[in-house]
This record gives sequence, C-alpha cells and structure tokens, in this order.
Amino acid sequence: MTTIKKEDFIESIRSALQYISYYHSEDFILAMQSAYEKEKSQPAKDAILQILTSSRMSAYGHRPLCQDTGIVTVFLRQGMNVRWKTDQSIEEMVNEGVRQAYKDSANPLRSSIVRDPAGQRTNTNDNTPAITHFSLVKEDGLEVSIAAKGGGSENKATLRMLNPSESIEEYVLEIIPKMGAGWCPPGVLGIGIGGTADKAMLLAKESLLEPINIQEIITHGPKNYLEELRLKLYRQINQLGIGAQGLGGLTTVLDVKILDYPTHAASLPIAIIPNCAANRHIHFSLDGTGPANLKVPDLELWPKKAWQPNESFRRVNLSLLDKTSMQDWKLGETILLSGKILTARDAAHKKLKHILESKTSLPNGLDLENKFIYYVGPVEPVGNEVVGPAGPTTANRMDKYTKMMLEDYKVMGMIGKAERGPETQALIKKNKSIYLIAVGGSAYLVSQAIKKSKVVAFPELGMEAMYEFDIENMPVTVAVDTLGSSIHEEGVKEWKGISIDF
Repeated sequence: MTTIKKEDFIESIRSALQYISYYHSEDFILAMQSAYEKEKSQPAKDAILQILTSSRMSAYGHRPLCQDTGIVTVFLRQGMNVRWKTDQSIEEMVNEGVRQAYKDSANPLRSSIVRDPAGQRTNTNDNTPAITHFSLVKEDGLEVSIAAKGGGSENKATLRMLNPSESIEEYVLEIIPKMGAGWCPPGVLGIGIGGTADKAMLLAKESLLEPINIQEIITHGPKNYLEELRLKLYRQINQLGIGAQGLGGLTTVLDVKILDYPTHAASLPIAIIPNCAANRHIHFSLDGTGPANLKVPDLELWPKKAWQPNESFRRVNLSLLDKTSMQDWKLGETILLSGKILTARDAAHKKLKHILESKTSLPNGLDLENKFIYYVGPVEPVGNEVVGPAGPTTANRMDKYTKMMLEDYKVMGMIGKAERGPETQALIKKNKSIYLIAVGGSAYLVSQAIKKSKVVAFPELGMEAMYEFDIENMPVTVAVDTLGSSIHEEGVKEWKGISIDF
C-alpha cells in the first residue's frame, strides 16, 4: 500500500511550479525551432527568435518565461489503495505548494489571483487558490499533472453547443481568426468534444497537457478519425496567415490536441482553449518514496543563435521624439526605444478615469503628456535586477480608455501585445498617435532593456501599480501606424492561404 506524505506532496507541487516557470519542455523548444527555420515572414521570424532567446535566458537564469505566471490548475489521479499521511485536505496541500512556489525568495512569481471577482477583485497575494481536479483510479500511486495558465490565452477559451449535424472543422476555423493574437501564438490549441458543456471544457484543458507530437502523425499518417481531424485543422489553421504574435506568417499553431467523450444524441459540445507561448505544464508521479524528481531539460536543445539588436533597426530617443517623426514608422518595422516610459494596466486606467471624472489631481509627480504607456505588470525583481520579467499584456482590454488617454491625458503612444479594435485604430489616426507591440513570451529578454524602475502611482495595486521605466534599446514592432493601419490586418492578408510542408 502506497502512503503519500504531506511534506512530499507539498514540495512536489512547489518544485513543479518553480520548474515550469522557467523551463520550456523539450518538445516545445524543438517545435519552436522548427517553426523558426521554416518561417518566411520577417516580423514573425524575429518574434519567434525573441521567444526562443528569452526562453534560453530563463532556463539558465531560473527566472519566469512570462511575467504572467498564471493561474494554477492541478489534475490528480489517485490509486484507490493510496493512503495519505497528512492533517490537511488535498486542496489545502495543493494551495500550500502554490503559496510556497509563488513566494519563493530566489524566484518569486507574480501573484495574479483576485478574490471577490465580481466585486472588489482584491489580490490574494500568493496566487492561491488553485483549481484542483481529483479522480480515483484502479492503479496504485499518485499521478499529478500541473499547469500554470496565463490570462491572455485563458481569456480566449470558447464553448459552443453545436447541433450534431454541424461541422466541427468549420466551427474551429470560424473561431480562430476571432481569437486575435492576445493568446500569444505560436502555441498549442486544445479541443474538447462531447460530454456536457463542463466536460468539454475540461477535455480541452486536459488535452493541452499532452506532448507536442503532430510531426509524428505527419510522418506516419493518422491512425484514427481524431488524428485525421488534428492534422487537417493543423494545416488549415496555419494557412490562415495569422502567424507568430498575429504579425502574419506561416506558423500559428505548433499542434492541435483533441480529446473526446460520449455525449447526448441531441448534443455536440465543443470547447476550444489555446495555450500560449509560455506553454507551462508538467506531469509527475509519487509512489510514497519521497517528493517528485524533475528531470532538467537538455539545455543544448535551445538554438545557439540569439536575438540581438540589428544595425538596420530604427533607434529612437523618446526624449527627442515628436509626433511628426513617428509618421515615417512603417508597419512591421522593429524599433529600439530608449528613454522613459510609464506603465499602466486595467486597474491603473480605471483609477485614471476616476481622477478625470472627479476632477481631482493626478498623484504628485505623475505627468502623462507626450509619454508612452506600456501595458505591463512586471514580476518582482531579485538580486541585482532592476525589474523582473516584464512582457506586455493584451492591449485591447485598454481600448475603452484610449480616447481618455490620447485626448485628455495627451499620451503620445502605447505599447502592448496583440491587435487593437477599429475604434482605437481610428483614434490613433485622429490623434497621430502610434501603437507598438513587444513580443508576448519574451518577458525576460524585454526586462534586460529596463535600466531603472520606480513606482510613480497607485502602489496599493501591487503588480498593477504605475511604474516609470528607463529603457535602453527596448525592442518593439509597429503594429498600428499614425494612419491607423494595423499589422494584424495587413500581415494576415499577405500570408493567408500560403502554406509550406509542415
């Protein structure tokens, strides 16, 4: 009879979450490297190289792959004869492991979980509670799968109850373009088919825990209908032209995973959940002999070529910039920014709106006029770091504040990730502003460009406080130019329908 000790289980959860915060799995690295080698779109190719370079830096530096270190989901499969030596429930032990992982002083992870979600949305400050799924099985021992899912990709999850006569393939191909780039492609698409509404969503989430193996199906051929559907969707999605970060290109998904379950004769539930470029998940077993032993990935798998500032990139000193100068910036062009920028996410924008409406004063020393706003919530720094990993968050959540920021606060430009809505594009054109993107998934690389950091407003918001960053050669891409044109539209038009031998 297997006995699992409390301290071994908690330590295993803690160490697994630390592990996936800075190690990509070997299958993901190989898939990304293959995508990089095949990519023909230069902006997309540059984005993939930034992600791979940042990933290698995270692996060696043991710092997060992404500033959004996710909401934790744990799947437990316990053998029916397993016994526990503990004074806590399974969920309490899971949450203690999460708490220890996210509060680790050597590599603190960002606490993103808020309680009272429909009300005050107060941060729990330790990223608990996790989402725990538990099942009893005939086997002995304990099987644990654990994931840390970022908000940008989780927010793109969809569920539809199709009629049995409707096409799964058509539905998926209808949804993918609507998801935009906020989920940080290239990544893995999880699909759940059947069961009930809740079961389909669970199947889609579980499918993302499986290894990337679409190339094996391509090599050996599909063995069943689900593999045929995976392969067909993989090819058709990549022909949509969305590409890395939505910039237009050949690889949008690295794999399509599908799990199914019997369903009611009148129903065809289908759930879709994408996994972003962080792709954080791991599986381990416990047999009562101690905590999990997690194998370090082969660090030689990462490509030796690293992203570096190129002499052809435009270098911009923000202290000397005016709106007239930005009119020459081209869609898809890489810009290296130096100077001072401010940060603000959802909560900070909400406070700025309240200040404007109540006609009160901005916090002492805060001046937004002619500044660039970076949509980011960085990880806490350690050691000699100025700031922890500081990649962009999804920009279109701030669309409803754009008019206020550009016309009332006189902001010059914005930096985030993914596309903006048509009204925001029109406001950018009207105000001769600009929208730039940093690469989602390259948070550690981006943080190296930040030379000074200080909180300038709303410290009570924690990671959502407003910071002032002094940056040097921070890489960004022109996503919406001063004429209101969008790379996320033009890039897809250019690459849609183009395919390669995947």
